Amino acid sequence: MLFSRRWRLGLAATVSAALLSACGAAGHGGATASASVSGAHASASAHPNADGSARSAASVGTARPPRIPSGNWPTFDFNAQRSGVGPADTGITAGDLGRLRRITVHLDGTVDASVIEIAHAMVEGRRQDVIVLTTSYGRTEALNAATGRRLWEFTPRSVARLQGTPQITTATPVLAPSGEAVYAASPDGYVHKLSLATGHQIWAAAITRFPSHEKSAGALNLDRGQVVAVMDGYDGDIPPYVGHAVLISERTGRVTHVFNALCSQRTTIIAAPATCHHSDAGIWGRPGSVVEPGSGRILVATGNGDFNGHTDWGDSVLELSPALRLLHNWTPTDQYQLNVDDQDLGSTEPALLPARGSRHYVVQGGKSGILSLLNLSALDGTSGPAGPRTGGQVQQIDAPGPTDVFSQPAVWGSLVFVADGAGTAAYRYGADARLRLLWQNTTPGTSPIVAGGLLYVYDENGGALNVYDPSTGHRDISLGAGPGHWNSPTVIGGRIFLPVGDANAHQASGTLYIWQLPR
Repeated sequence: MLFSRRWRLGLAATVSAALLSACGAAGHGGATASASVSGAHASASAHPNADGSARSAASVGTARPPRIPSGNWPTFDFNAQRSGVGPADTGITAGDLGRLRRITVHLDGTVDASVIEIAHAMVEGRRQDVIVLTTSYGRTEALNAATGRRLWEFTPRSVARLQGTPQITTATPVLAPSGEAVYAASPDGYVHKLSLATGHQIWAAAITRFPSHEKSAGALNLDRGQVVAVMDGYDGDIPPYVGHAVLISERTGRVTHVFNALCSQRTTIIAAPATCHHSDAGIWGRPGSVVEPGSGRILVATGNGDFNGHTDWGDSVLELSPALRLLHNWTPTDQYQLNVDDQDLGSTEPALLPARGSRHYVVQGGKSGILSLLNLSALDGTSGPAGPRTGGQVQQIDAPGPTDVFSQPAVWGSLVFVADGAGTAAYRYGADARLRLLWQNTTPGTSPIVAGGLLYVYDENGGALNVYDPSTGHRDISLGAGPGHWNSPTVIGGRIFLPVGDANAHQASGTLYIWQLPR
Protein backbone atom coordinates (compact mmCIF):
# COMPACT_ATOMS: atom_id res chain seq x y z
CA MET A 1 0.00 0.00 0.00
CA LEU A 2 0.90 3.65 -0.33
CA PHE A 3 2.94 5.47 2.33
CA SER A 4 0.59 8.36 3.11
CA ARG A 5 3.37 10.47 4.71
CA ARG A 6 4.93 10.89 1.27
CA TRP A 7 1.77 12.20 -0.29
CA ARG A 8 -0.12 14.04 2.43
CA LEU A 9 0.11 17.55 1.08
CA GLY A 10 -2.97 19.31 2.43
CA LEU A 11 -5.33 21.57 0.54
CA ALA A 12 -4.35 25.00 -0.68
CA ALA A 13 -6.66 27.98 -0.10
CA THR A 14 -8.24 29.44 -3.22
CA VAL A 15 -8.59 33.18 -3.81
CA SER A 16 -11.47 34.01 -6.15
CA ALA A 17 -11.74 37.08 -8.35
CA ALA A 18 -15.52 37.37 -8.71
CA LEU A 19 -18.56 35.46 -7.52
CA LEU A 20 -20.21 33.56 -10.36
CA SER A 21 -23.00 31.59 -8.68
CA ALA A 22 -24.13 30.10 -5.39
CA CYS A 23 -27.14 27.90 -5.95
CA GLY A 24 -28.89 25.23 -3.86
CA ALA A 25 -28.80 21.51 -4.57
CA ALA A 26 -31.59 19.10 -5.40
CA GLY A 27 -31.72 15.51 -4.17
CA HIS A 28 -30.55 14.96 -0.60
CA GLY A 29 -29.47 18.48 0.24
CA GLY A 30 -26.23 19.56 1.88
CA ALA A 31 -24.01 22.63 1.79
CA THR A 32 -24.26 24.84 -1.26
CA ALA A 33 -21.49 24.66 -3.82
CA SER A 34 -20.02 27.99 -4.87
CA ALA A 35 -17.96 29.02 -7.86
CA SER A 36 -15.83 31.96 -8.90
CA VAL A 37 -14.26 32.92 -12.20
CA SER A 38 -10.82 34.31 -12.95
CA GLY A 39 -8.15 34.36 -15.63
CA ALA A 40 -6.34 31.31 -16.89
CA HIS A 41 -3.61 31.47 -14.21
CA ALA A 42 -1.28 30.10 -16.81
CA SER A 43 2.38 30.17 -17.64
CA ALA A 44 2.78 29.85 -21.40
CA SER A 45 5.93 29.25 -23.40
CA ALA A 46 6.88 29.68 -27.02
CA HIS A 47 5.80 26.87 -29.31
CA PRO A 48 6.90 26.49 -32.92
CA ASN A 49 4.56 26.69 -35.87
CA ALA A 50 4.76 24.01 -38.54
CA ASP A 51 7.24 26.18 -40.48
CA GLY A 52 9.50 26.54 -37.44
CA SER A 53 8.59 30.14 -36.59
CA ALA A 54 7.79 30.86 -32.97
CA ARG A 55 4.32 31.41 -31.61
CA SER A 56 3.07 31.86 -28.07
CA ALA A 57 0.24 29.74 -26.74
CA ALA A 58 -0.92 32.76 -24.73
CA SER A 59 -0.99 35.24 -27.58
CA VAL A 60 -2.74 33.53 -30.47
CA GLY A 61 -5.40 35.74 -32.07
CA THR A 62 -8.98 35.62 -30.79
CA ALA A 63 -10.81 36.64 -33.95
CA ARG A 64 -12.60 33.37 -34.64
CA PRO A 65 -15.00 31.82 -32.12
CA PRO A 66 -13.95 28.28 -31.36
CA ARG A 67 -15.83 25.33 -32.78
CA ILE A 68 -16.55 23.20 -29.76
CA PRO A 69 -17.69 19.62 -30.31
CA SER A 70 -19.71 17.87 -27.62
CA GLY A 71 -19.44 14.35 -26.28
CA ASN A 72 -19.30 12.25 -23.13
CA TRP A 73 -16.35 11.34 -20.92
CA PRO A 74 -18.11 8.44 -19.20
CA THR A 75 -15.44 6.85 -17.00
CA PHE A 76 -11.92 7.11 -15.62
CA ASP A 77 -9.39 7.44 -18.47
CA PHE A 78 -12.31 7.78 -20.95
CA ASN A 79 -13.03 4.11 -21.72
CA ALA A 80 -13.27 0.65 -20.16
CA GLN A 81 -9.86 -0.18 -21.68
CA ARG A 82 -8.34 2.72 -19.66
CA SER A 83 -6.37 3.99 -22.64
CA GLY A 84 -6.21 7.51 -21.23
CA VAL A 85 -7.00 8.84 -24.71
CA GLY A 86 -10.09 10.99 -25.18
CA PRO A 87 -11.66 12.56 -28.27
CA ALA A 88 -9.41 13.65 -31.12
CA ASP A 89 -11.25 16.97 -31.16
CA THR A 90 -12.00 18.67 -27.85
CA GLY A 91 -12.35 22.19 -29.21
CA ILE A 92 -9.08 23.11 -27.46
CA THR A 93 -5.90 23.35 -29.51
CA ALA A 94 -2.41 24.45 -28.47
CA GLY A 95 -3.21 27.91 -29.81
CA ASP A 96 -6.31 28.14 -27.60
CA LEU A 97 -4.65 27.37 -24.28
CA GLY A 98 -3.82 30.96 -23.37
CA ARG A 99 -7.47 32.00 -23.80
CA LEU A 100 -8.86 29.60 -21.23
CA ARG A 101 -10.74 31.12 -18.31
CA ARG A 102 -10.68 29.37 -14.95
CA ILE A 103 -13.66 28.80 -12.66
CA THR A 104 -12.97 27.74 -9.08
CA VAL A 105 -15.70 25.57 -7.57
CA HIS A 106 -15.79 25.00 -3.81
CA LEU A 107 -17.07 21.55 -2.90
CA ASP A 108 -18.31 20.01 0.34
CA GLY A 109 -15.76 17.22 0.06
CA THR A 110 -12.45 16.24 -1.52
CA VAL A 111 -12.50 14.52 -4.92
CA ASP A 112 -9.30 12.48 -4.93
CA ALA A 113 -10.21 10.99 -8.30
CA SER A 114 -11.52 12.22 -11.66
CA VAL A 115 -14.84 13.60 -12.81
CA ILE A 116 -17.00 12.21 -15.61
CA GLU A 117 -18.83 14.44 -18.10
CA ILE A 118 -22.16 13.96 -19.88
CA ALA A 119 -23.17 16.30 -22.71
CA HIS A 120 -26.78 17.45 -23.13
CA ALA A 121 -28.03 15.50 -20.11
CA MET A 122 -31.61 15.99 -19.00
CA VAL A 123 -31.30 17.38 -15.47
CA GLU A 124 -33.69 19.84 -13.79
CA GLY A 125 -36.02 19.39 -16.72
CA ARG A 126 -33.64 20.78 -19.34
CA ARG A 127 -30.68 19.69 -21.44
CA GLN A 128 -27.30 20.79 -20.14
CA ASP A 129 -23.69 19.62 -19.98
CA VAL A 130 -23.16 17.92 -16.63
CA ILE A 131 -20.21 16.60 -14.65
CA VAL A 132 -20.53 13.97 -11.91
CA LEU A 133 -18.01 13.45 -9.11
CA THR A 134 -17.71 11.53 -5.85
CA THR A 135 -16.10 12.95 -2.72
CA SER A 136 -13.93 10.94 -0.35
CA TYR A 137 -16.79 10.32 2.10
CA GLY A 138 -19.17 9.18 -0.61
CA ARG A 139 -21.19 12.22 -1.59
CA THR A 140 -21.92 12.05 -5.33
CA GLU A 141 -22.80 15.34 -7.00
CA ALA A 142 -23.91 16.53 -10.42
CA LEU A 143 -22.75 20.01 -11.42
CA ASN A 144 -23.41 22.18 -14.43
CA ALA A 145 -20.25 21.80 -16.51
CA ALA A 146 -20.12 25.46 -17.54
CA THR A 147 -20.73 27.15 -14.18
CA GLY A 148 -20.05 24.57 -11.49
CA ARG A 149 -23.57 25.09 -10.10
CA ARG A 150 -24.75 22.07 -8.16
CA LEU A 151 -27.74 20.33 -9.71
CA TRP A 152 -28.18 17.50 -7.22
CA GLU A 153 -26.32 15.69 -4.48
CA PHE A 154 -26.67 12.12 -3.22
CA THR A 155 -25.54 11.75 0.39
CA PRO A 156 -25.25 8.24 1.86
CA ARG A 157 -26.47 7.93 5.46
CA SER A 158 -22.95 6.92 6.49
CA VAL A 159 -21.42 10.35 5.71
CA ALA A 160 -22.23 11.87 9.11
CA ARG A 161 -20.63 8.89 10.86
CA LEU A 162 -17.53 8.61 8.67
CA GLN A 163 -16.64 12.22 7.89
CA GLY A 164 -13.25 13.11 9.35
CA THR A 165 -12.20 9.46 9.75
CA PRO A 166 -9.67 7.52 7.63
CA GLN A 167 -12.52 5.47 6.07
CA ILE A 168 -12.65 7.01 2.57
CA THR A 169 -13.08 6.22 -1.11
CA THR A 170 -11.05 7.44 -4.09
CA ALA A 171 -13.16 5.66 -6.74
CA THR A 172 -14.23 7.55 -9.88
CA PRO A 173 -17.90 6.99 -10.88
CA VAL A 174 -19.00 5.57 -14.24
CA LEU A 175 -21.88 6.45 -16.57
CA ALA A 176 -24.39 3.76 -17.51
CA PRO A 177 -24.45 2.97 -21.26
CA SER A 178 -28.07 4.19 -21.40
CA GLY A 179 -26.90 7.63 -20.24
CA GLU A 180 -29.72 7.67 -17.69
CA ALA A 181 -27.82 6.60 -14.57
CA VAL A 182 -24.42 6.74 -12.92
CA TYR A 183 -22.70 4.26 -10.61
CA ALA A 184 -20.76 5.54 -7.60
CA ALA A 185 -18.97 4.01 -4.62
CA SER A 186 -19.14 5.04 -0.97
CA PRO A 187 -16.74 4.15 1.86
CA ASP A 188 -19.45 2.26 3.75
CA GLY A 189 -18.88 -0.58 1.27
CA TYR A 190 -21.64 0.03 -1.27
CA VAL A 191 -21.96 0.79 -4.96
CA HIS A 192 -25.00 2.96 -5.75
CA LYS A 193 -26.96 3.26 -8.98
CA LEU A 194 -28.23 6.84 -9.18
CA SER A 195 -30.62 8.51 -11.60
CA LEU A 196 -28.70 11.04 -13.66
CA ALA A 197 -31.78 13.25 -13.87
CA THR A 198 -32.43 13.50 -10.13
CA GLY A 199 -29.66 11.83 -8.13
CA HIS A 200 -32.17 9.48 -6.53
CA GLN A 201 -30.90 6.02 -5.66
CA ILE A 202 -32.18 3.14 -7.79
CA TRP A 203 -30.31 0.37 -5.95
CA ALA A 204 -27.32 -0.17 -3.66
CA ALA A 205 -25.06 -3.24 -3.69
CA ALA A 206 -22.66 -4.26 -0.93
CA ILE A 207 -19.17 -5.07 -2.26
CA THR A 208 -17.62 -5.85 1.12
CA ARG A 209 -18.87 -7.11 4.45
CA PHE A 210 -15.99 -5.44 6.30
CA PRO A 211 -15.86 -1.80 5.10
CA SER A 212 -13.82 -0.61 8.08
CA HIS A 213 -10.88 -2.64 6.68
CA GLU A 214 -11.69 -3.03 2.98
CA LYS A 215 -11.56 0.09 0.82
CA SER A 216 -12.99 1.04 -2.58
CA ALA A 217 -10.01 2.88 -4.07
CA GLY A 218 -9.92 2.07 -7.81
CA ALA A 219 -12.39 3.47 -10.32
CA LEU A 220 -15.62 1.67 -11.17
CA ASN A 221 -15.84 0.10 -14.61
CA LEU A 222 -18.46 -1.54 -16.85
CA ASP A 223 -18.35 -4.79 -18.81
CA ARG A 224 -21.24 -6.52 -20.60
CA GLY A 225 -24.05 -5.18 -18.49
CA GLN A 226 -22.18 -5.45 -15.22
CA VAL A 227 -20.43 -2.97 -12.94
CA VAL A 228 -16.86 -3.94 -12.09
CA ALA A 229 -15.75 -2.91 -8.59
CA VAL A 230 -12.49 -3.72 -6.80
CA MET A 231 -11.42 -3.62 -3.16
CA ASP A 232 -8.21 -3.22 -1.20
CA GLY A 233 -7.19 -2.22 2.34
CA TYR A 234 -6.47 1.08 4.03
CA ASP A 235 -3.18 2.92 4.56
CA GLY A 236 -0.69 0.81 6.43
CA ASP A 237 -2.04 -2.55 5.23
CA ILE A 238 -3.88 -3.08 8.50
CA PRO A 239 -5.13 -6.67 8.54
CA PRO A 240 -7.40 -8.39 7.99
CA TYR A 241 -8.61 -7.65 4.49
CA VAL A 242 -8.78 -9.55 1.21
CA GLY A 243 -8.41 -7.79 -2.14
CA HIS A 244 -11.22 -8.78 -4.46
CA ALA A 245 -13.13 -7.94 -7.63
CA VAL A 246 -16.92 -7.93 -7.82
CA LEU A 247 -19.40 -7.92 -10.71
CA ILE A 248 -22.82 -6.33 -10.13
CA SER A 249 -25.79 -6.58 -12.50
CA GLU A 250 -26.56 -3.12 -13.87
CA ARG A 251 -30.24 -3.99 -14.04
CA THR A 252 -30.86 -5.55 -10.63
CA GLY A 253 -27.93 -4.56 -8.42
CA ARG A 254 -27.28 -8.22 -7.60
CA VAL A 255 -23.68 -9.34 -7.09
CA THR A 256 -23.15 -12.01 -9.76
CA HIS A 257 -19.47 -12.96 -9.49
CA VAL A 258 -16.58 -12.48 -7.06
CA PHE A 259 -12.85 -13.13 -7.37
CA ASN A 260 -10.76 -13.12 -4.20
CA ALA A 261 -7.04 -12.48 -4.66
CA LEU A 262 -6.38 -14.59 -1.55
CA CYS A 263 -8.32 -17.77 -0.80
CA SER A 264 -9.38 -17.63 -4.46
CA GLN A 265 -11.13 -20.99 -4.11
CA ARG A 266 -13.84 -19.04 -2.27
CA THR A 267 -16.09 -17.42 -4.88
CA THR A 268 -18.25 -15.17 -2.71
CA ILE A 269 -17.44 -12.02 -0.75
CA ILE A 270 -15.56 -13.16 2.34
CA ALA A 271 -17.67 -11.81 5.20
CA ALA A 272 -14.90 -12.28 7.78
CA PRO A 273 -11.49 -11.74 6.10
CA ALA A 274 -9.77 -13.14 9.18
CA THR A 275 -11.08 -16.57 8.15
CA CYS A 276 -8.73 -16.46 5.14
CA HIS A 277 -5.29 -17.77 6.10
CA HIS A 278 -3.58 -14.58 4.82
CA SER A 279 -4.38 -10.87 4.50
CA ASP A 280 -3.86 -8.16 1.85
CA ALA A 281 -3.37 -8.55 -1.96
CA GLY A 282 -5.48 -5.44 -2.50
CA ILE A 283 -6.60 -4.25 -5.95
CA TRP A 284 -6.12 -0.50 -5.69
CA GLY A 285 -4.63 1.02 -8.87
CA ARG A 286 -6.32 4.15 -10.22
CA PRO A 287 -8.29 2.41 -13.04
CA GLY A 288 -9.66 -0.30 -10.76
CA SER A 289 -9.83 -2.75 -13.65
CA VAL A 290 -9.03 -2.89 -17.37
CA VAL A 291 -11.40 -4.54 -19.86
CA GLU A 292 -9.83 -6.13 -22.93
CA PRO A 293 -11.71 -5.14 -26.11
CA GLY A 294 -13.41 -7.99 -27.93
CA SER A 295 -12.97 -10.76 -25.39
CA GLY A 296 -14.26 -8.81 -22.39
CA ARG A 297 -11.55 -10.34 -20.24
CA ILE A 298 -10.66 -8.28 -17.19
CA LEU A 299 -7.13 -7.36 -16.11
CA VAL A 300 -6.16 -6.38 -12.57
CA ALA A 301 -2.92 -6.14 -10.62
CA THR A 302 -2.63 -6.96 -6.94
CA GLY A 303 -0.58 -5.40 -4.19
CA ASN A 304 1.35 -6.78 -1.25
CA GLY A 305 0.26 -10.27 -0.31
CA ASP A 306 1.08 -13.95 -0.20
CA PHE A 307 1.65 -15.85 -3.46
CA ASN A 308 1.50 -19.60 -3.90
CA GLY A 309 0.22 -19.94 -7.47
CA HIS A 310 -2.83 -21.90 -6.35
CA THR A 311 -5.09 -19.85 -4.09
CA ASP A 312 -3.01 -16.76 -3.25
CA TRP A 313 -2.06 -14.17 -5.87
CA GLY A 314 -0.27 -11.25 -4.24
CA ASP A 315 1.89 -8.87 -6.36
CA SER A 316 0.65 -10.33 -9.65
CA VAL A 317 -1.00 -9.32 -12.92
CA LEU A 318 -4.15 -11.40 -13.29
CA GLU A 319 -6.24 -12.01 -16.38
CA LEU A 320 -9.82 -12.93 -15.47
CA SER A 321 -12.66 -14.19 -17.63
CA PRO A 322 -15.80 -12.00 -18.02
CA ALA A 323 -17.18 -14.11 -15.14
CA LEU A 324 -14.07 -13.47 -12.99
CA ARG A 325 -12.53 -16.90 -13.43
CA LEU A 326 -8.74 -16.74 -13.18
CA LEU A 327 -7.15 -17.55 -16.55
CA HIS A 328 -3.51 -16.49 -16.41
CA ASN A 329 -1.06 -14.68 -14.16
CA TRP A 330 2.27 -12.90 -14.32
CA THR A 331 4.16 -12.79 -11.06
CA PRO A 332 7.65 -11.24 -10.91
CA THR A 333 10.50 -13.44 -9.76
CA ASP A 334 11.13 -11.07 -6.85
CA GLN A 335 7.51 -11.24 -5.65
CA TYR A 336 8.51 -12.31 -2.14
CA GLN A 337 10.86 -9.34 -1.76
CA LEU A 338 8.31 -6.93 -3.20
CA ASN A 339 5.89 -8.08 -0.53
CA VAL A 340 8.46 -7.79 2.26
CA ASP A 341 9.56 -4.30 1.13
CA ASP A 342 6.04 -2.89 0.61
CA GLN A 343 6.70 -2.51 -3.13
CA ASP A 344 3.18 -3.24 -4.39
CA LEU A 345 3.07 -4.29 -8.02
CA GLY A 346 -0.58 -3.24 -7.97
CA SER A 347 0.01 0.46 -7.34
CA THR A 348 -1.12 0.73 -10.97
CA GLU A 349 -2.94 -1.53 -13.41
CA PRO A 350 -1.91 -3.07 -16.76
CA ALA A 351 -2.00 -0.72 -19.76
CA LEU A 352 -3.11 -2.25 -23.07
CA LEU A 353 -0.80 -1.67 -26.04
CA PRO A 354 -1.61 -1.87 -29.77
CA ALA A 355 -1.51 -5.38 -31.24
CA ARG A 356 1.64 -6.52 -33.01
CA GLY A 357 0.27 -8.98 -35.53
CA SER A 358 -1.61 -11.58 -33.51
CA ARG A 359 0.27 -10.67 -30.33
CA HIS A 360 -1.21 -8.47 -27.63
CA TYR A 361 0.88 -6.80 -24.96
CA VAL A 362 0.46 -4.78 -21.79
CA VAL A 363 2.84 -2.64 -19.75
CA GLN A 364 2.76 -2.89 -15.97
CA GLY A 365 4.29 -0.43 -13.51
CA GLY A 366 4.56 -0.68 -9.74
CA LYS A 367 6.18 0.82 -6.67
CA SER A 368 9.52 -0.70 -7.67
CA GLY A 369 9.81 1.93 -10.44
CA ILE A 370 10.12 -0.68 -13.20
CA LEU A 371 7.89 -0.94 -16.28
CA SER A 372 7.40 -4.55 -17.40
CA LEU A 373 6.26 -5.45 -20.91
CA LEU A 374 4.07 -8.58 -20.89
CA ASN A 375 2.65 -10.80 -23.63
CA LEU A 376 -1.04 -11.39 -22.90
CA SER A 377 -0.95 -14.71 -24.75
CA ALA A 378 1.85 -15.93 -22.49
CA LEU A 379 1.87 -13.83 -19.33
CA ASP A 380 4.28 -16.12 -17.51
CA GLY A 381 6.16 -17.02 -20.68
CA THR A 382 3.85 -19.95 -21.41
CA SER A 383 0.33 -20.34 -22.73
CA GLY A 384 -0.70 -22.52 -19.81
CA PRO A 385 -3.20 -21.71 -17.06
CA ALA A 386 -2.52 -19.64 -13.97
CA GLY A 387 0.00 -21.25 -11.68
CA PRO A 388 3.11 -20.90 -9.50
CA ARG A 389 5.55 -20.05 -12.30
CA THR A 390 7.18 -16.60 -11.91
CA GLY A 391 8.83 -14.34 -14.47
CA GLY A 392 8.24 -14.49 -18.20
CA GLN A 393 8.19 -10.77 -19.00
CA VAL A 394 9.28 -9.65 -22.47
CA GLN A 395 11.12 -6.48 -21.39
CA GLN A 396 11.79 -4.30 -18.37
CA ILE A 397 12.64 -0.60 -18.48
CA ASP A 398 12.92 2.17 -15.90
CA ALA A 399 9.95 4.38 -15.10
CA PRO A 400 10.64 8.14 -15.27
CA GLY A 401 12.22 8.28 -11.77
CA PRO A 402 12.65 5.46 -11.49
CA THR A 403 10.38 5.67 -8.47
CA ASP A 404 6.97 4.45 -7.33
CA VAL A 405 4.41 4.50 -10.15
CA PHE A 406 0.96 5.34 -8.75
CA SER A 407 -0.47 6.58 -12.05
CA GLN A 408 -2.01 4.80 -15.02
CA PRO A 409 -0.12 5.08 -18.34
CA ALA A 410 -1.84 6.64 -21.34
CA VAL A 411 -1.41 4.84 -24.68
CA TRP A 412 -1.79 7.00 -27.79
CA GLY A 413 -1.00 5.00 -30.91
CA SER A 414 2.59 3.84 -30.56
CA LEU A 415 3.36 6.29 -27.73
CA VAL A 416 3.09 5.38 -24.04
CA PHE A 417 3.07 8.17 -21.45
CA VAL A 418 3.99 7.52 -17.83
CA ALA A 419 4.21 9.99 -14.95
CA ASP A 420 5.39 9.49 -11.39
CA GLY A 421 6.72 11.50 -8.47
CA ALA A 422 10.02 12.14 -10.23
CA GLY A 423 9.01 13.03 -13.78
CA THR A 424 7.01 12.47 -16.94
CA ALA A 425 8.18 10.38 -19.89
CA ALA A 426 7.10 9.17 -23.31
CA TYR A 427 8.10 5.76 -24.65
CA ARG A 428 7.78 4.60 -28.23
CA TYR A 429 6.32 1.14 -28.66
CA GLY A 430 8.13 -0.26 -31.68
CA ALA A 431 7.15 -2.75 -34.36
CA ASP A 432 9.46 -5.19 -32.56
CA ALA A 433 7.20 -4.98 -29.49
CA ARG A 434 9.77 -3.14 -27.39
CA LEU A 435 9.58 0.13 -25.47
CA ARG A 436 12.21 2.84 -25.99
CA LEU A 437 12.43 6.18 -24.21
CA LEU A 438 11.39 9.04 -26.51
CA TRP A 439 11.52 12.02 -24.15
CA GLN A 440 11.58 12.68 -20.44
CA ASN A 441 11.42 15.57 -17.95
CA THR A 442 11.60 15.95 -14.18
CA THR A 443 8.09 17.33 -13.65
CA PRO A 444 5.99 14.95 -11.54
CA GLY A 445 2.53 13.86 -12.51
CA THR A 446 -0.52 11.74 -11.85
CA SER A 447 -2.28 9.68 -14.55
CA PRO A 448 -1.69 11.44 -17.90
CA ILE A 449 -4.36 11.80 -20.56
CA VAL A 450 -4.26 12.67 -24.25
CA ALA A 451 -7.19 14.63 -25.69
CA GLY A 452 -7.44 16.78 -28.79
CA GLY A 453 -3.84 15.88 -29.66
CA LEU A 454 -2.47 17.38 -26.43
CA LEU A 455 -0.96 15.65 -23.41
CA TYR A 456 -2.33 16.74 -20.02
CA VAL A 457 -0.42 15.85 -16.83
CA TYR A 458 -1.32 17.13 -13.37
CA ASP A 459 1.66 17.92 -11.15
CA GLU A 460 0.20 17.11 -7.75
CA ASN A 461 3.27 18.41 -5.91
CA GLY A 462 3.62 21.72 -7.72
CA GLY A 463 -0.12 22.30 -8.03
CA ALA A 464 -0.20 22.81 -11.81
CA LEU A 465 -1.79 21.19 -14.84
CA ASN A 466 0.88 20.96 -17.52
CA VAL A 467 -0.05 20.64 -21.18
CA TYR A 468 2.54 19.17 -23.56
CA ASP A 469 3.08 18.42 -27.19
CA PRO A 470 2.93 14.63 -26.88
CA SER A 471 5.44 13.98 -29.65
CA THR A 472 8.20 16.23 -28.36
CA GLY A 473 7.47 16.82 -24.69
CA HIS A 474 7.45 20.59 -25.23
CA ARG A 475 5.30 22.21 -22.56
CA ASP A 476 2.73 24.51 -24.13
CA ILE A 477 1.31 25.90 -20.91
CA SER A 478 1.14 25.38 -17.16
CA LEU A 479 -2.27 26.07 -15.63
CA GLY A 480 -2.23 27.04 -11.97
CA ALA A 481 -4.09 24.75 -9.60
CA GLY A 482 -3.76 23.52 -6.02
CA PRO A 483 -1.76 20.53 -4.75
CA GLY A 484 -3.32 17.10 -4.73
CA HIS A 485 -2.79 13.36 -4.62
CA TRP A 486 -4.28 10.96 -7.22
CA ASN A 487 -6.49 13.51 -9.00
CA SER A 488 -6.35 13.58 -12.81
CA PRO A 489 -7.97 15.78 -15.48
CA THR A 490 -10.90 15.32 -17.84
CA VAL A 491 -10.84 17.25 -21.15
CA ILE A 492 -13.84 17.39 -23.46
CA GLY A 493 -16.32 19.82 -25.01
CA GLY A 494 -14.02 22.84 -24.83
CA ARG A 495 -13.48 22.40 -21.11
CA ILE A 496 -10.88 20.99 -18.71
CA PHE A 497 -11.97 19.67 -15.31
CA LEU A 498 -9.51 19.02 -12.48
CA PRO A 499 -10.40 18.28 -8.85
CA VAL A 500 -7.56 18.84 -6.38
CA GLY A 501 -6.82 17.88 -2.79
CA ASP A 502 -5.76 14.79 -0.85
CA ALA A 503 -8.35 12.42 0.60
CA ASN A 504 -5.83 11.40 3.26
CA ALA A 505 -6.17 14.88 4.77
CA HIS A 506 -9.73 13.86 5.78
CA GLN A 507 -11.22 17.23 4.87
CA ALA A 508 -14.92 18.04 4.54
CA SER A 509 -14.23 20.47 1.68
CA GLY A 510 -12.42 20.51 -1.62
CA THR A 511 -11.85 22.37 -4.86
CA LEU A 512 -12.63 21.74 -8.50
CA TYR A 513 -11.13 23.82 -11.31
CA ILE A 514 -12.87 24.26 -14.64
CA TRP A 515 -11.03 25.89 -17.55
CA GLN A 516 -13.04 26.78 -20.62
CA LEU A 517 -12.84 28.90 -23.70
CA PRO A 518 -14.87 32.12 -23.90
CA ARG A 519 -18.23 31.41 -25.50
